[in-house]
Amino acid sequence: MQAAAPTLLARGATMLVSMDAQRRELRHAGLFARNGIIEQVGPDETLPATADIVLDLSHQILLPGLVNCHHHLDQVLTRNLPAGQNAALFAWLAAHYRVWARRTPEASRTATLVGLAELALSGCTTVFDHAYLFRNGCRIDDQIAAAAEIGMRFAASRGAMSRGQSRGGTPPDECVEDEDAILADSERVIARYHDPRPGAMLQVVLAPCSPFSVTERLLRDSATLARSRGVRLHTHLCETMDEERYTLGRFGKRPVEYMQDLGWVDADVWYAHAVHVNDREIATLAAHGTGVCHCPTSNMRLGSGIAPVMRALQAGVAIGLGVDGSASNDGSNMLAETRQAMLLARLALGLETNIAPGRERQAAAWMSARQALELATRGGAAVLGRDDIGALEVGRRCDFFTLDLQTIGYAGGLADPVAAVVFCAPQPARMTVVDQRIVVQDGRIVTVAMQAVVAEHNRHAQLLAARA
Repeated sequence: MQAAAPTLLARGATMLVSMDAQRRELRHAGLFARNGIIEQVGPDETLPATADIVLDLSHQILLPGLVNCHHHLDQVLTRNLPAGQNAALFAWLAAHYRVWARRTPEASRTATLVGLAELALSGCTTVFDHAYLFRNGCRIDDQIAAAAEIGMRFAASRGAMSRGQSRGGTPPDECVEDEDAILADSERVIARYHDPRPGAMLQVVLAPCSPFSVTERLLRDSATLARSRGVRLHTHLCETMDEERYTLGRFGKRPVEYMQDLGWVDADVWYAHAVHVNDREIATLAAHGTGVCHCPTSNMRLGSGIAPVMRALQAGVAIGLGVDGSASNDGSNMLAETRQAMLLARLALGLETNIAPGRERQAAAWMSARQALELATRGGAAVLGRDDIGALEVGRRCDFFTLDLQTIGYAGGLADPVAAVVFCAPQPARMTVVDQRIVVQDGRIVTVAMQAVVAEHNRHAQLLAARA
């Protein structure tokens, strides 16, 4: 990909949402960046007069790039698979495991490009992907190459499954890997790809899939390896009651206690979901700095439940947002996920009010549009352990997106344009910039010829669906 020009000036935005320490919202404002780093944020008249690239953001709102903390990009190949349309998590997984195992490296490339393009078109600039099934020659390298091709900031997981059905796990035996091979490849991937420096475009995370698909040994050894190499840890946890019944029945412990005993409750860990956690477990996560990625659409789609996000936030848990798998969401739209997080928190409040009347009159009980945006920006950055993204602030990376405020979708809603971004139906990004490089311009991906990618991707998906 072509290197970014040394300087960039984005000016004339109707509104700039900084998400900086003061949460400033500036009218008729913009930013100036040099070599991927923001040097100035402020009203237009305070910015330099020119730069190598000058962007006119008239009639647009300028926001920090959104951070997606949990995804399964390969699942873009199996969106809307009929066998999984009306199923809870364990049955849904059973419908998909063998299909995913048949994907090829070529299919993995198109899935990654399609998923990342969809995310970029919704304002996302940083993506964590949880890949954990490697068969048919597929490697995490396939996705890493595709992310570089499109130009997204990427956190790649060397995930894994090692406990097959014959050993009491949920995946078929032919879908799991040998644990020594998993650990050896984890070492390889970290050594080859992980960039620990501020501004990194690529980092590696170790991410055994779940308590019901890996062994205690793999969880312990992955944690030891990750900490010796300075990389973060991630897994699914407390997603469904089926999972809770599994850990209670097999280990005599609830999921959080089980993971804590294995060294997986700490500040370098974050979990996807945390739907079924009680107040004591929330306090445990907060005390140890363990993060959570909230995935509201997937939780709704699979009937998993409603995560206690507001209680966790009030307890001090770091929370970000994730679109989750494209086959348990069927979309990769971070603005839609941000809106869904706000709405689902309000539904939870309504259900709570039935038990504790009057709570709806407490302002702090409501998730606001700005809180939802904060989860999608600063919140996600914190969950990924990064302080160089998630806000438009001097010293942070130049990751941002804009939305056209003159669209039909915002008409009549501009008394508060910041809240309109969340309350109104999600609109496509007009422009998305990652590390000062333009990825979306005038609502189109400009780094990859997506029409050909989509056509190839649909061929791969049709082949997989025909054998499902």
